[in-house]
Amino acid sequence: MLHYAVVFLVIALVAGLMGFGGIAGASASIAQILFGIFIILFVIALAMRALRK
Repeated sequence: MLHYAVVFLVIALVAGLMGFGGIAGASASIAQILFGIFIILFVIALAMRALRK
């Protein structure tokens, strides 16, 4: 999931440099959402691992 967030971030940066504001904004939003989901799942995995020990 983190990989997809980075991919969308790169797409947003390239689109922004080329002047495609709408695509850049949409890609940046998708990257933010995916990164947020990754962080939530990462914290849950850490908590589950801590509770297991």
